[in-house]
Amino acid sequence: MNPKIFVVGSSNIDQFSYASNMPKDGETVFGESYETGFGGKGANQAVMIGLLGSDAYIITCLGDDLFADATLENYKNHLVNVDFVQRVSGSSGVAPIWVDSKGENRIIVIPGANSKIDSEKAILDIQKVGDISVIVGQCEIPMKINNEIFKFAKENNITTIFNPAPGKYLNSEFLNYIDWLIPNETEFEIVSKTNLNEENLIKFNGQIKGGLIVTLGERGAAYVKSDKIEYFDAPKVKVVDTTGAGDAFVGTFAHAIGMLKSPEEAIRLAIEKSSLSVTKKGTQSSYSSSSE
Repeated sequence: MNPKIFVVGSSNIDQFSYASNMPKDGETVFGESYETGFGGKGANQAVMIGLLGSDAYIITCLGDDLFADATLENYKNHLVNVDFVQRVSGSSGVAPIWVDSKGENRIIVIPGANSKIDSEKAILDIQKVGDISVIVGQCEIPMKINNEIFKFAKENNITTIFNPAPGKYLNSEFLNYIDWLIPNETEFEIVSKTNLNEENLIKFNGQIKGGLIVTLGERGAAYVKSDKIEYFDAPKVKVVDTTGAGDAFVGTFAHAIGMLKSPEEAIRLAIEKSSLSVTKKGTQSSYSSSSE
C-alpha cells in the first residue's frame, strides 16, 4: 500500500524571467526569455511526492481567477489528489522569479488566497482520509494555520516534516510538533538565530525534539545526529536553474520516510532527485518520477 502524504501549503503561478545579470537599483536590463509555470512550495512538494508514487494530497487555497482551474488540472496531471483544495474570492498566489546565468534565483512571493486556508476544515479533511503517514508544511502560509494543523498531527501520531521556507523564526511550541526540520543554510540561521557552523548545528539540534537536516546546495546535505554530523555529498551536475530544488528534496524525503526508508536512505534519494532538478529549467517541469 502506498503511503498517504498530506502537504499543507501554497499554490502559486511562477513567472520566470531569465537574464544574464540581475538589474541593480534603478537599472533596466534585457532578458533572454520569459516563461510561466506552476509553483508554490506546497504545490512543488506535493507534485514531487505524487510523481514518486505516494498517495499525495494537497491542502491549499485558490482564488476565483483564471489561474485556479489551471492549477487544479496541473495537480491532477501530476497525480495529486485535489479533493480538499479550498476556494475563496480574489486572486490565487503568484511568484515572479528572476534567474541569472549561473542558475541562481531571486523570488518575490505574493500569497493571495494562500493566506486564507481554513485550518479547521483542513483538519476535518485529514480525519476523513485517515491512516496518514506524513504531513508536510512550509512558511508560505500563515504560521497560525501551520500551528493548528501540526499540533493535530503530533497529537495523532502522524509523522511531521517542516521546511521553514521562506526563512522564519519558529517558536519552541511549534518546534515540538516537528519530527523532521529541513531548512537550507540561510533558513537555518534564521530559525536558530545563529551562524551556520558545526558547533551551532549540534547545539540547535539539542534544543529541538525532532531530527535536523540542513540542505547545502551543491554540497549536498548535513544530517545532525546527537553530537555528530553526517554529510551527504551531491553529484556534480551542470546547473541550469536551482528554482524548486529544495522542494524536490523535501518532497522526495517525505515520500521515502512514508515508504519506511531510513533517514540516510531518504536523504540520498532526496539529493539525487533535487540534483537532477537543477539540470533543467523551471520548477515542477524539472522534476522526474521514480522511473526516470
